[in-house]
Amino acid sequence: MIKKKNFTAILAAGFILFSLTACSTGTDSTASSTETSTDASTKEVTDYLDHTLTVPTNPKRVIGTYLEDYLVSLDVTPVAQWTVGSGSVLSYLQDYLTDIPTLNYDMPYEDVLSFEPDLLFVSSSDLVEGDKYTQYSQIAPTYVVENGDGVTWEDTYLDIASVLGKEEQAETTIAQYQTDAEELKNELTDAIGEKSIAVLWVTNNSAFVVAENRASGTLLYEDLGFQVPNVVAEISESATADWSAISTEALAELDADYLILVDSDEEAALYNESAWQNIPAVANNQVFSFDSNHSWQYTGPIATQMMLNDVREAILGAE
Repeated sequence: MIKKKNFTAILAAGFILFSLTACSTGTDSTASSTETSTDASTKEVTDYLDHTLTVPTNPKRVIGTYLEDYLVSLDVTPVAQWTVGSGSVLSYLQDYLTDIPTLNYDMPYEDVLSFEPDLLFVSSSDLVEGDKYTQYSQIAPTYVVENGDGVTWEDTYLDIASVLGKEEQAETTIAQYQTDAEELKNELTDAIGEKSIAVLWVTNNSAFVVAENRASGTLLYEDLGFQVPNVVAEISESATADWSAISTEALAELDADYLILVDSDEEAALYNESAWQNIPAVANNQVFSFDSNHSWQYTGPIATQMMLNDVREAILGAE
């Protein structure tokens, strides 16, 4: 019942660790970065946590763990890239990050120091709790980007771009995404009308669903206009992370016309259960699977554009 798109093995332990915890961190502050000129080679900025710091106007050795999508989109190649444990990297970005060494997502001090960065971007406020911010600041100017509930990938992107002096480039990229999303939304409306969709991750015979207003949920429901299944809406009300567990009982009530499976187990026993078999998307053979070489686990300007392409190919290509 599943249409495979280059299925690969799930990076379960690492992704659970990061997706179910780190993705939901941050504060509710809406303060954005501010900037004051100092001299031609540096400038003064204020980050999400109100740290005022002097950063290079043209940094050469940047680290932004879990922010590689944003950096690459702004033509900045980091000196290290995010990983969880050994070997878990952002697979969909590897064409841009060939031979770039890895740095564990929690940014161990000695490892960060070894890369001799001249600018650090930190993706989560939790990563600088206690005296960690002071420690990192002794290595290089350390900028905590906008993060937490209610912060969109566009917010984070513009925040990083403002530090790098590339606001116009970021605004152009966002505008192009909005244009492409609107065009695809209209094409979908013409081709399939009002249909519902859900994004699931199946690992260790358990299922997790993307919340309505987080990550790819925002792209599908807000940007592309898909209907939100009732079960997804209910789970989203109490969601504290991008991915939330969905019970077998809830799966039995999942009224989704389409399903997207992300980096999921290929032979999960769950697929043989009646709760799964009775989902409209499964019964009608409208299940589309994407492995870790796709970007459905992540957010950022490159990730979202890739997801638009996947939706176009999977759904419109199947009509």
